[in-house]
Amino acid sequence: MHTQIKHPRTISQKVIGRDTQDGAGVQLKRVLPAPGLRLLDPFLLLDVFSSDNPNDYIAGFPPHPHRGFETVTYLLAGQMRHRDSAGHMGVIKAGGAQWITAASGIKHSEMPEQENGLLHGFQLWVNLPAAKKMGPPAYQEFNPEQIIEETRSNGVKLRVVSGTTLEGTTGPITTTSTDTIYLDISMPTGTDYSELIPQGHNAFIYLVDGSIQIGQETVVPGELAALNDGDGVVIYSSKKSHMLLIAGRPTGEPVARHGPFVMNTQEEIEQAYRDYESGLFGEVGNAHDEVA
Repeated sequence: MHTQIKHPRTISQKVIGRDTQDGAGVQLKRVLPAPGLRLLDPFLLLDVFSSDNPNDYIAGFPPHPHRGFETVTYLLAGQMRHRDSAGHMGVIKAGGAQWITAASGIKHSEMPEQENGLLHGFQLWVNLPAAKKMGPPAYQEFNPEQIIEETRSNGVKLRVVSGTTLEGTTGPITTTSTDTIYLDISMPTGTDYSELIPQGHNAFIYLVDGSIQIGQETVVPGELAALNDGDGVVIYSSKKSHMLLIAGRPTGEPVARHGPFVMNTQEEIEQAYRDYESGLFGEVGNAHDEVA
């Protein structure tokens, strides 16, 4: 165990994703929310999509609105074209990340850039505190080569999307509302990995591949392991393993959610629908225009 970690976190609960579909029929596994899992404030949703069958993803996510939270898209394989009503556009590539602060409201689309091959990635929803929910929308997107990488002395490799690691590597995405840590971790067989996580942050591991142990418990591919509180986590890989480690400061506020909107009260949800129906979220540009 690393000497800076005095109170290592243990696993509080493990859940497995459920098959569902979203957008225009994209097949995916919804890992959060999960039946029986306590709210992992500020994390509202985690979807995992992985298929080499174009019929599972080609229809994509046509224009739809969001208000009151942030959406994070991170790809391991394939490409997605994004456009929104604030004039942002770009292509998320394998190894790249996009962080959208919907805040007071945007309308956007996410469409596969490819017609065949593997599309594999994640979408995470991160709640915003009440003071930020009606702020201006913002957009951060980084190509694969802009995601900061770190290699530990034992061969463990990190891709740091946001937050700062135990060894001082800081990711390019700024998340001041929740101080979110988002790490993509690859571990050789038989190695240990330690990471500091601020006490009070909620945290989880999602195992993509391999087999890991946290304390006395084993995590298998496709499982999300929610962690108890502590000042860090220590992970052992019994096989070559690949995972996400995600942690963030909870808002501690009431959550009212319906469809694409997440606010603090039902009245605010109803207002969001009225604003959207009134056209206040704007429109997304032509999906066939060239990216600037």
